[in-house]
Amino acid sequence: MDGGLQQVGEAIAAALPSAISGISTAYGELTLTVEPSRVIETATYLRDDPSCLFASFIDLTAVDYPAREKRFDVVTHLLSPKHNRRIRIKVATDETTPVASLTGLYPAANWFEREAYDLFGVVFSGHPDLRRLLTDYGFDGHPLRKDFPMTGYVEVRYDDQQKRVVYEPVQLTQEFRSFDFLSPWEGAIDYVLPGDEKAKGNPR
Repeated sequence: MDGGLQQVGEAIAAALPSAISGISTAYGELTLTVEPSRVIETATYLRDDPSCLFASFIDLTAVDYPAREKRFDVVTHLLSPKHNRRIRIKVATDETTPVASLTGLYPAANWFEREAYDLFGVVFSGHPDLRRLLTDYGFDGHPLRKDFPMTGYVEVRYDDQQKRVVYEPVQLTQEFRSFDFLSPWEGAIDYVLPGDEKAKGNPR
């Protein structure tokens, strides 16, 4: 099956010169790495060409690789009911460079792109309503980035005296226990687990 998918990928790459920078297959799915400036053109071809007809939008998310210059991969999954195939397209971007929104081609992408913006900070140009979706108003940061502290920055509670919800800096009631994941009896000595740097009196 993967051989057939590879041929499909090569045919798509031939139809869109210089738009596809990588082709791979795994677990019965074809993955295309797309040049950021050619996303709309590629998605339009995938949706409309009779040999593709990836008319069904399934999912969009991001993957964070903090060590890379372009730290994010924006990953979109499409389905072709006509040909019973799935395809994954990936676009690399950084924290400030927008990725073209797919909402004009796939209206269902709207909230998925808002979620990726909210949780990763990926910006989508041409999106009709790009604002946070899951976090609260005024939330600081993007919680699915790998450099976001596990404890967050603020905690929320209801104050009975003020009769309202209040936001306060996170206060750890005890130090984090650090494990090296090799021995349950020995604590980590060479690194600090995310959030542990906030603990008061941390000996490291």
